[in-house]
Parts: sequence; C-alpha cells; structure tokens
Amino acid sequence: MSSPQMDAVVITFPGGPEVLEVRRVPQPCIAPTDVLVRVHASALNRADLLQRRGKYPAPPGFPPDIPGMEFAGVIAEIGSAVRQWKPGQRVMGLIGGGAHAQYVSAHERTVAEIPGHLSWEEAAAIPEAFITAHDALWLQAALRPAERVLIHAVGSGVGLAAVQLARAMHAIAVGTSRTADKVEQAKSYGLDSGFLVSATPGMEDGKRWAESAPFDVVLDLAGGAYTSVSLHALAPRGRIVLIGTMAGARAEIDLGLMLGKRLKMIGTVLRARPVEEKISVTRSFAREVLPLFADGTLRPIIDSVFDLRDVRRAHERMESNATFGKIVLRIGG
Repeated sequence: MSSPQMDAVVITFPGGPEVLEVRRVPQPCIAPTDVLVRVHASALNRADLLQRRGKYPAPPGFPPDIPGMEFAGVIAEIGSAVRQWKPGQRVMGLIGGGAHAQYVSAHERTVAEIPGHLSWEEAAAIPEAFITAHDALWLQAALRPAERVLIHAVGSGVGLAAVQLARAMHAIAVGTSRTADKVEQAKSYGLDSGFLVSATPGMEDGKRWAESAPFDVVLDLAGGAYTSVSLHALAPRGRIVLIGTMAGARAEIDLGLMLGKRLKMIGTVLRARPVEEKISVTRSFAREVLPLFADGTLRPIIDSVFDLRDVRRAHERMESNATFGKIVLRIGG
C-alpha cells in the first residue's frame, strides 16, 4: 500500500531560485507524541535561502530537500499519546524544516493555538519572528521596562517583532537599517527612532548610536562589523544577543572594551536546539506572548503573499532585501 502524497517545495540541487520545484512527495509520518498538521500557510526565512544554496542543511530528522521552518494550519491527525490537541484545531509552530508543504508533523508541545481573529497568512508570519525575538529579548537578555534596546535590521521579521515586544515591555526601541523608509515604517509599530547604516559600520557609528544615551541591550541580526561596533553603543553591564550573520560570520572584538564595561555577549539559534528546549521556548511564547496578539498589542507584519507554486518569486523577493516584514506562502490544494 503506497503512502499518501502531498505537494511540497523541493530543492533539486544547490543553487538559485530556479532550483526550486513543487513536486508530489510522501506525507510525513507521525510519532505517538506528534500531530499531523494540514498546512494552509508558511513563511519564508533567510535560513530557507541558505538551505537552498547548500550552506545551511536541515537538522537531523527533518527533510534535507524541503525548506520551511514555520507553519499555520489545522490538525489533521494526532498520535496515540497526544492529549493536548484534537483534530480540527488551528495551530501554528516552528520546526527544523519541511514546512513548505501541504502537511508537516510536529511534537504536540511545539505547536500553539492560533488566536481566533488571525488569518492563516497572519498566523504563519508569527512563529519564527516572535518566538525568536521573545526568547532573545525577554528570556535571554532579560529586557526590563525603561531599558534601551538597539535592534539591527529593524525592517526584518525578527526586527519588527522585537520592536513590538520591546514596546510591550515598556522599553525604548531604536533601530538600524540601510533604508530610510524601513526606519520610518517601523515607527508605526513602536520604534522610538533609528539610524541609517552602511554594510560595514565603523567605530564612529557605534559612538553615534549611543550619543543620546547608551543601550542596555543590542539585538544583533547582522553580525560581522555590526557586532564589534555595537560594543561601543552599549552601557556598562549591557547585553548583546547575536541572532544572525547577514553582514558576515566573523568579527574582531575589542576584549578590553568588553572587560571594562563588563558586557555580556549571548549567541543564540532556535533551529538546531533539542526538542526539549524548543518545547520550553514554545510554551513560554504561548503563555506570555500569544495573549498580546489576542488583545491587539502585537501584530504580525506581512510584506507579501505568494502561492506555493510561485515560491521562486518569493525567494527572489527576499533576496532583493526590499522586504518589510514577512513573506508568506499560501498553500492550497
């Protein structure tokens, strides 16, 4: 007896957007503690572009050739040991890969219920951006009210989620971007002010960022030169959380500056964490952040929506670096 089939985006070999194809592949199987989700929408992330290029393989246990890290859909089937969910419930989640498909399987405690007023596309724009930003800002950096946080790449999905979470914490959010329009747009979501930056900022930029007052936290989604320059913008006992390396995977660090200011540098990633840690951050997110969507404090921000079969265009859009918010794939059929 053949296994059920589904449509999925497949990376046929490493390369540009042209290597992506929508093919019929077997549906995933579920373990006793898993749920099978019929996916209605999934968002695009930088990790998907890197995986397509052959530079960021999926973690063990996830499809090596089907990208996609976040999803929104309806539970189609539950494993024999699942107690938290029932078929028919609307859920969203963050997984290691395989979400650009009609079905995904996920551990029951790594999914969260979708607030009733959100569309599939809005829900799909939430998990990676808001779980990442919540874990980095609220949990790891321990951001507190009235603190100042500098957010690099503020127009990205995670950057905009961080702005809103900083505002919800009654902290002061300042952002950087290479595009003036993105700084201005982010102000409507709670950004206090922002700076235009180049691809390779220097020490003087760090001092300029801190002219009004130094920062308690830096959320660094860029890496490279941004990381070392950010040390000059931090207040004594400040914290820098490194999430991305869009501007480079290496940086020269002034250790004397770190020692003198007693700074903390925290590196973080979600995709490769063991399932127990993913459960922990998902439960914290569901408890602390989801209610803020229900009451309108937080909003998913969508740049554009593409049908699954237009996935090549979606990748081209992300590679243009013109996006503001999330790119979402609508998955029909």
